[in-house]
Order: sequence, then C-alpha cells, then structure tokens
Amino acid sequence: MQIALTKKLADAEGIKAPFAREDENPLFSWTANWTKVWDNRRSEDMIVLVNNATRFTVAIYQVKRKDLKNVAEMMRTAISNTLLYMNFNPELVGEYMRLAGAVGFVQNRSRQTAAWVTKAGLECAFYVGNEYNGIAKMFSDTVGVSANYRPVNYSGNVNESFIPYQAMINALSELTGKQAYKYRAFELLVTLDLEVYVAVRRIIVPADIEFARFHKVLQSVFDWQNCHLYDFTIFEGNKRIPVARIIPFEEGLEYDKDAFLMKGHTLSEFLPEHKHMLYTYDMGDNWEHEIRLMRVIEDHDKESPFLLEASGQTPPEDVGGVGGFVNFREIRLNPSHPEYGEMKEWAKYWTMELSDWKRRPRVIHD
Repeated sequence: MQIALTKKLADAEGIKAPFAREDENPLFSWTANWTKVWDNRRSEDMIVLVNNATRFTVAIYQVKRKDLKNVAEMMRTAISNTLLYMNFNPELVGEYMRLAGAVGFVQNRSRQTAAWVTKAGLECAFYVGNEYNGIAKMFSDTVGVSANYRPVNYSGNVNESFIPYQAMINALSELTGKQAYKYRAFELLVTLDLEVYVAVRRIIVPADIEFARFHKVLQSVFDWQNCHLYDFTIFEGNKRIPVARIIPFEEGLEYDKDAFLMKGHTLSEFLPEHKHMLYTYDMGDNWEHEIRLMRVIEDHDKESPFLLEASGQTPPEDVGGVGGFVNFREIRLNPSHPEYGEMKEWAKYWTMELSDWKRRPRVIHD
C-alpha cells in the first residue's frame, strides 16, 4: 500500500520519503495529510487519507505528535475500520487489505491529490466540529465516513461526478470477486403513539450497530433535531419488565447507578434475546418510541441502515409532549383559530403530512 505524504505530515514524522512509484495501482494508493480541526489548538489533530482511485476518505481524530511513531499501522487499521463501519463485506475488506500489503510512504507530488485531501479534510473537520466539543479526550478512526456520501468531481462536467463510497465498493467487488455486503441485520418496527395517530418507521439496521449510531438513525427517520437528552430501555418479553437502561453520558449515572453507558454497546448484545425496547427522546416532551424486532436477517446483502416504510408526521420539537401536540394540531387544522398564525410562524417549515421524499424507501446516511 503506497501512501503519499504531504510535506506537513512528512516533516512531522521526520522522514524523507522516496518519490511515488508511477506503476502503483491507484486503488492501493492513498494521499495523506495532517490537519487541524480546532483553531485554538497549537498542533494538528487529524490525519486524513484519500484513495487515489475512488476518492474514498478515511480520517483519524485525535492524533497527537507522539502517536505518529505508529502512524503506518494506525492508517491501515483506520482504512479497514472505515470500510467495515460502512458494512462492506468483511471478506472483501480482508482481501483488499491483504492485496494492498504493508504501508510504504512516498512523497506526494500531485497537486490534484493534494487538493482532494485538503477538501476532504475540511469536510471531516466540519463533521468533527458538529459531533464533538473539542475538549473531551476521544479517538475515532471512522470520522471520515460522512465525507464518502457526498458527490465529488462535479466542478467540470456534472455527468462525471460520482459518490466515493459507491466507487470504492464497486472497485473492491471487481478486484476481489466478492459480494459487496454480507452481514447480520435486524428489521425493526418503530412506532411513536401521538394519540391522534401513530407515526411508524420500519427500518433495517446492522445487528452490530452501536447504540450511539442507532440513536442518529432514529433521529434521522423521525426528523428530530438531536437537541435533547435520550435513553434506551430494554424489556423482558411482552411483560414490560426492564432488563437494562442505556444512557449516553456519564453524568446520568448520578441518577441511575444501574444504567449502562452506551459507548461500545451494540443492539446484538440484547437482540434477538429481547425483542422490545423503548427509545425516549427529550425527557421534557417525553417522546416514547416503541421498538419491536420483526426479523433477523442472517446474511443481509444490501446497504443499511435502510428505511423500508414511513408514515405519520413527527411533531415539531418543544411542542409540549403528546398533549401539546394534540392541541397544536387542532389549531393548525383550523385556519380561523385565533392562534393559527402564531402557531404556523412558530413551527416554521413543519408540515402536517410527511413529504413524498420522507416516505420514500432509502438508505439512511448518518
């Protein structure tokens, strides 16, 4: 595997790399840069790699100067982890990493690939800035995932644009002769009872999806804004006997010492042994989403998370729970109501019905 280093990264590593080999397969070639996410940091804190054939992005955050001594292995691991995070067939990923071989560093002399990795670095920095506060100590080598869902190569002829992850999965399937996706998945029915109707979302998710990512999927399909606290509660059978409560932040343990911190925990730890759970979002409005396991798909061969079905509009944020929503909805259904104009202005772009796009089956890019 040939990795071309920018001058900044080569200088930081203190190595004088040879020139790149012109005959190297671009699918086994990457360009890497060391960049900064936070302006108030003295040193760089993220390594970004872009594949020269597909423009697939891999990013590692937080990387300190002392970590650079192990950067070759760190890069290989990050490439593998990012592909696996996106549910690429583990056999396909393993074969690609075997064929790519050990990391060999070279000098980057291409202005084009330098521009690619700079652009990818900006996109990854925006993602990190939105996801993390920049204060807490954390490490992630999959923060480049979101960049792979955006089209590239569209500055000239728009017909030549493509999506990096699609280009990567196609290239790896052709290279290895293995199917693109192969993993265990769950089909889930998620319902939100709003008294006047039930909002329903039927989705497929990887069995090994972490709760933190599952939360993002639910936020997306229910069109929430991710601005309130939440938790998950697992139940024993149909008896509604709580088995476990899963929370996102350590501070929550002060109020419930028996709760689990969700970091590192996956759905497969509880499903299919337990088939029901509750996702509660916004402890004030108390939106309780019932989650039921419909089926286990042992060898799922398609991309996910995936929305199969959607019906019923979600209430606007901070409407006051189910009771507040019922009252709000009655006002919005009556243009002659004295509070109609005020409620319409407050809800801004909220609509009474789901749009055609929100009902359409689609891949959920978290």
